Amino acid sequence: MPIPTQPDGADGRPGEAPGAPQATPGQMSRRQRRELDAKPSKAGRNLPAAIGVGVVLLGAVLVGLFFFPLAFVGIVAVFAVVGSWEVSRALAAAKTEVPLPPLAVAGVVLPFSAYLGGAEALGFAVAGSILLVLIWRIVEGAAGAFRSVVASTFVVLWVPFLASFAILLMQEQRGKILVSVVVLLVVANDTFGYLVGASMGKHPMAPKISPKKSWEGFAGSCAGAIIVGILCVVFLLDSPWWIGIPLALATVAAATAGDLAESMVKRELGIKDMSNLLPGHGGVMDRLDSVVFSIPIGYIISVLLLPGADGTIGLLLP
Repeated sequence: MPIPTQPDGADGRPGEAPGAPQATPGQMSRRQRRELDAKPSKAGRNLPAAIGVGVVLLGAVLVGLFFFPLAFVGIVAVFAVVGSWEVSRALAAAKTEVPLPPLAVAGVVLPFSAYLGGAEALGFAVAGSILLVLIWRIVEGAAGAFRSVVASTFVVLWVPFLASFAILLMQEQRGKILVSVVVLLVVANDTFGYLVGASMGKHPMAPKISPKKSWEGFAGSCAGAIIVGILCVVFLLDSPWWIGIPLALATVAAATAGDLAESMVKRELGIKDMSNLLPGHGGVMDRLDSVVFSIPIGYIISVLLLPGADGTIGLLLP
């Protein structure tokens, strides 16, 4: 999955307006002041590192997608395993033990099941992964088993299952372009949302979850994504221009929901980033939160609106 390269808001979320309360210099420790001074960008992230890491990852994903499909599946599996590890690690810090081995198995099995057997195989793989989690917890002991199984199921469905829709979408006719279009729409959502939100944002969208995400930034995301969506649908997919509008709006809604969902989880766990694996970005899930929500929506919208991918596509077209 590609990683957007745009800078983030001060709390790590794209498309957010300034203005959240910050500690004053007098309230900061000497170490905190050094860390703040070391940040090179207004957004609170190492912008050159963020761009460099994003370009490298995006390049690797696109090369795999268009030239080595099996390698692309492997990249999705790696992201799914690392993302599952990050979430399980964060949950463990909050006193919810989540067994990592069955999650790692799910992270590998689900994407390859989608590649080898399509949606039906993916469904069986999800059921098998949840059963594996249940058996694993039974073997480990009953203490805290229910909470652990529920949390593990949540991780399986959030990370490897949603990420595997990229494989299903890739295998549709023009699927490689469709995956690229959804990714471009996510990047447009983040970029235009950040530009508008940082300069004009005054009305918080969800102040208790993500204080810096504004309605102005959301409007900017919608406008920018619609422009990108129409251009992509016309020039890359050779389809009616109006399809770019629902595709863009659905992607923005899904990406925003993914941003807010992860922000809510991190707020509940009391953390800023899922990890620090990606310089300038935080963790893998900090960059994939909007993508894993958007890819399934892109798959569904494509199946409904775009003609010619398989026998079911084009249901809404004459």
